[in-house]
Formats: sequence, C-alpha cells, structure tokens
Amino acid sequence: MESTLSHSAAASPEQVALGKLAWAGPLAIAAAVVANLVVRVIAVALLNPAPEVIALGWGPPIIFTFAGVLGAVIVFALIGRFARRQPIALFRRVALVALIVSLIPNTLILFNPQAAPFPGATAGVVLALSLMHVLAWAISVGVLTRYARR
Repeated sequence: MESTLSHSAAASPEQVALGKLAWAGPLAIAAAVVANLVVRVIAVALLNPAPEVIALGWGPPIIFTFAGVLGAVIVFALIGRFARRQPIALFRRVALVALIVSLIPNTLILFNPQAAPFPGATAGVVLALSLMHVLAWAISVGVLTRYARR
C-alpha cells in the first residue's frame, strides 16, 4: 500500500492536465511568436538582408511559429491523453527530436547555400532562422510542461 501511495504521489507531477491547455497552449503560441518577432527585428537590423529574403519578412515567422507551436500543443495533448507512463518526459524527447529534424535543412543550407529554397540565404540569415526554431522549441516545451501539468 505504501509503495502505491508513494508511486502515485511521485507520478502526479508527470501527469498532463488537458484542461489547462486551453490557456497554456495560446500562451505558448503567443510567447513564441513574440520572441521570434524580436529575433526577426534584430536579425533584419543587423544583417540588412536583401528584400527577396522572404523568410525574414513579417509573415513567415508568424505563420510558421504559430503552426509549429500549435503542432506542439496538439502532440502534447495526444501524448498526455494516451501515454501510460511519464507523458511529460516523453513529450520532451519527442520535442527534442522534432527540433533536431527542423534544424537539418538549415544545417544543410549552411554547407550549401545554393540549396536554399529562397535567395539570399546567408549564414547570418540561416542562423537567425535556426535561433527562431530553438526559441519556439524552448518556449513550447517550457510553457507546456510547466503550466499544463497536474
């Protein structure tokens, strides 16, 4: 009996409170969008990219950050609903893999700028975009695992 009580007490911080996603999800999305727009403003000011570098316009960081973090919220909810053990730890691992996969194209572009899907992909632009990926990941994982748990 004692081991059951201590096990459930230890496991409770690992449980996802799906009801809290109604505000934690939008908070994660808004915080990530704002953070990435700050990076965008700084990157444009420092790098002065060519006008054809659409990736550092206003729309793409907003749209792609919104979509990516919304995807993280959905995955978090699914893992929280269906994972039997340690859903938060599982989500952190899944999110880390997603971050690494999202950085592969940026890494390839650094080594071969001609492979970029947009013109003007300098190392600075690619590093700024990579920083946006890392920020969105850190904010998503931090907000969701901190504020949407029991």
